[in-house]
Amino acid sequence: MNEHLVELALACGATHAAALPADQISLDAVFRDICQSNACGNYGQCYMCPPDVGDIHEMMARVHTYQSAVLYQTIHALEDSFDYEGMVEAGARHAAVSQALEQRLCEAGTAGYMHLSAGGCKVCEVCAKREQLPCRYPDRAMPSMESYGVNVYQTAQQAGLKYINGQDTVTYFGMVLWGEA
Repeated sequence: MNEHLVELALACGATHAAALPADQISLDAVFRDICQSNACGNYGQCYMCPPDVGDIHEMMARVHTYQSAVLYQTIHALEDSFDYEGMVEAGARHAAVSQALEQRLCEAGTAGYMHLSAGGCKVCEVCAKREQLPCRYPDRAMPSMESYGVNVYQTAQQAGLKYINGQDTVTYFGMVLWGEA
């Protein structure tokens, strides 16, 4: 499954992808504190973000129930390091790659996996939570790696992927875990 999933991520538009044992995923509850600082504006405003996604210790324990993972990344050029619009556009392109991968996994009838992506869920332009409505697409909604306590920098190192890919670039990550223990 490792090689198949790496190839599938690349076919869906990932720049690079690598398999690693799930026990090599670096986890730290401090990432929930970063979410709680609400720099992105999604804390308490998105079903797939904290605190709604669940208790950080339960989420980290859930990661440990899987045996394998594929970490994938998209790398995007920016005009300069202050190109906020370019970063937002790159985030949207990464979300499209994640959604394409999720769709392919569903179409193939893949079961027993968990898919995490970058930042909050991007399936809807505005999360239904902001309108006090139930999730519109619970089967497609995707939590962030950080909401599960994933230290993306250290996990990328474990997978042999670069976290920083050159000046005037932004890199986003996603991960599919499978093989529940």
